Amino acid sequence: MNRLLVVRCPELLDEDEGGVSRRRFTEVVEVLGTYCPWVTTVRAGICSLPARGPARYFGGEDALVERIATAAGSITVVEVGVADGLFAAVLAAGHGAIVPPGGTSDFLAPFPITILGHPDLAELLHRMGIRTVGDFTALPEPHVLGRFGGDGIRCHRVACGRSDELDAPPRRRLGIVAIPRQAGHSAPSGTVGTTTQTEFWGGVSDLDTRAGRTLAAVQSLLGPDGVVKARLQGGRGPAQRARFIVWDARDNPNTHKEDATLDAPWPGQIPPPAPVFVHPDPLPAKLVDAEGSPVAVTGRGLLTAAPGRLSVAAGVWSSVDGWAGPWPSDERWWSRSRRRSARLQAVTGPSAHLLVVEQGQWWVEATYG
Repeated sequence: MNRLLVVRCPELLDEDEGGVSRRRFTEVVEVLGTYCPWVTTVRAGICSLPARGPARYFGGEDALVERIATAAGSITVVEVGVADGLFAAVLAAGHGAIVPPGGTSDFLAPFPITILGHPDLAELLHRMGIRTVGDFTALPEPHVLGRFGGDGIRCHRVACGRSDELDAPPRRRLGIVAIPRQAGHSAPSGTVGTTTQTEFWGGVSDLDTRAGRTLAAVQSLLGPDGVVKARLQGGRGPAQRARFIVWDARDNPNTHKEDATLDAPWPGQIPPPAPVFVHPDPLPAKLVDAEGSPVAVTGRGLLTAAPGRLSVAAGVWSSVDGWAGPWPSDERWWSRSRRRSARLQAVTGPSAHLLVVEQGQWWVEATYG
């Protein structure tokens, strides 16, 4: 079973009419995303992440729990725990415990048998004098199978720490992370972005089905527009080429048709590689030559002079060490909303920027690194 860290937010377990609890829980998920990219929403107010990798990076599980409790605790009251498997990890969070590897059975032993979530089985066991999980694990497995059937043996394996009845979604195949509004190509605040993979031979596996069920559950928490996926489309600039669309459980990734405009000719499209970050709001900039005169783009799409220095937003000037372009574009030339612009790549020290000029004003549209 996976070693999991669970964060439980007791004040956010119930929905409220204004959606305040949902938004605060989304903030918690965003914070956890800074410690691990694979954060899974279990239900409203509860989320989990794999513990092994982050624990190695931050100096052990105790240190990781302390860091996460401090960070998430600045948003709301949180309970954090670590254990093998989601079932035990959720209980560990409720008790603020770090269950040692292999110690699930000992940890669960004092709990009442009702904790396993099967009332009929619990009632039957009570009549037999078996009231705790520890009492249940003491029964031989063949006897449990013969007396209580499939549900009984599944609960027995969970109680013994050999299985996880509430198995978490496949983290190698599904990542759920909150997307901050200020990020490039930002999705609506509070939404969740997804990435999935198909099987080696194609088709949809049971893991994909489970991933779909998880996304549907998240969608029920955040609303129909709360789960989105990225799609590449045609366009000239990077901000035009990426968009978010609402995830639909009926979508089949193997039958999805690519945007028909993706490979169409786009005069003025910048060459690869794509920038690392696209600014939600382009930054005003000034571009001058070595003599300090403004650099412009002529009607023929040529620079009036070689770029020498670049100033972005705050007015600090940097030397332009290299540049490429320009790539002029003339959009909707047939209408009154005609838009003429040109893009230029400029290298300034360790950074590189994608500039766009329109009506004589330069802007930083994206940054390469």
